[in-house]
Amino acid sequence: MKPSENLSRLGIVLAPPAGPFGAYVPARRAGSLIYVAGQLPMRDGTLIASGPVPSSCPLEQARQAARQCAVNGVAAAAGLVGGVDRLVGVVRVGAFVASDDSFTQQPQVANAASELLLEIFGDSGRHVRAAVGVNVLPLGASVEIEFIFEAVA
Repeated sequence: MKPSENLSRLGIVLAPPAGPFGAYVPARRAGSLIYVAGQLPMRDGTLIASGPVPSSCPLEQARQAARQCAVNGVAAAAGLVGGVDRLVGVVRVGAFVASDDSFTQQPQVANAASELLLEIFGDSGRHVRAAVGVNVLPLGASVEIEFIFEAVA
């Protein structure tokens, strides 16, 4: 199935990307690669998860936030290349999780984004990944994720 068909099946509508909120662009193309700036878990202009995991943001809420970051990342890349079906697949995901000092389940948070990308892109959604715990993120977000996609020429 095409990525657009998978999005439709999942009930996901891609919104125009938010931002930029500084001296950068949301996505940039270099050859066949689309680099997407860190995406926060924003939905309809609202941050859906804030504070460190798990004290302020439970693990499951952080996973939902990671899924929203993935939706936002796909939207940013698709907007740059003229539609989601022009994206060949996912190359890399970098997940940052605002974490309490003893929290070590950053990969479980990042898995939610990775799993959604597989649902959207199938096997071409398989990617390399980093999942890192950090002290604080912009706007107090619980999760921020950056992406590298591959697009058709």
